[in-house]
Amino acid sequence: MENLPLVVANFKANKTWDEVSSWIDEIGPAAEKFGGTIVVCPPMAFLGQTAEKIAKESPKIKIAVQDISQFAQGRYTGEVAASQIKGLAAYAIIGHSERRTNFGEDDKILTLKVQMAKEAGIEPIFCIQDENTMIPEGIEIVAYEPVFAVGTGNPDSPQNVKKIAQAVKQKRDLTVLYGGSVTADNAKSFLEEGAVDGVLIGQRSTDAQFFLGILKSI
Repeated sequence: MENLPLVVANFKANKTWDEVSSWIDEIGPAAEKFGGTIVVCPPMAFLGQTAEKIAKESPKIKIAVQDISQFAQGRYTGEVAASQIKGLAAYAIIGHSERRTNFGEDDKILTLKVQMAKEAGIEPIFCIQDENTMIPEGIEIVAYEPVFAVGTGNPDSPQNVKKIAQAVKQKRDLTVLYGGSVTADNAKSFLEEGAVDGVLIGQRSTDAQFFLGILKSI
């Protein structure tokens, strides 16, 4: 496991390659000094370029993919198999609320994705909506992202986040992140409660200065 806290920047379907490259340039120096682990999730189109640039210039930044196929390589047009990105990404976000809602991903599909990731040596970051969300076997990192807080500017309270994190950890030994309207003003409060091991920041993480603010706050 990487050093904690784990701070994940999920770019979603945003940014050109030049913008991703500039973000790495801005975050790289901070990553060298940061005591935890910084993970960037670029659009899949720029995964190879991101991996090459980070390896040369900012090796302390880790890479995650935003999704992974439930299938192995084969006749699955548009899919990207886990085995195809082995060595490029250390992590894979699986079960994000946007994938569940927009693409109808259910527990069966998500379990298959977790299996594919693990077989390729990619560590899943499995998103849950509450303490009752199904968590597949083999998961070591979960991200609690209440649907009402994702991209709304209305984060959950640190006290409730702690309650959810503790409930999840009682079931299994897990690293727990919080995701949902994380800012520089509230990031530290989530960590200070003691049960959360990092944060997952969505679209606003594409703003390097916004992301740096969060790093400084924690």
